[in-house]
Amino acid sequence: MMFWYDHDVSGWGWFAMSFGMIAFWVLIITVAVLALRTVGRASERPPGPAGAWPEQVLAERFARGEIDEEEYRKRLHALRASGGPSGR
Repeated sequence: MMFWYDHDVSGWGWFAMSFGMIAFWVLIITVAVLALRTVGRASERPPGPAGAWPEQVLAERFARGEIDEEEYRKRLHALRASGGPSGR
């Protein structure tokens, strides 16, 4: 019993410990969620520059024979005129 004599934690000490523990776990969970979201987004990005990606897809469809040359040129012109899929 002598060990605890004059070393007890007051009300503010309990508050500080509780707040510190909650802040610690919120920080850990936030870092984990942000890390997982970053890893997930990196795998969804297309390789190469974003502006060339739609043209590459169109070229691949033409190479596979899914569209003919007239359709390819028409869609390529539309992509370049609109500035990409977002219409910029």
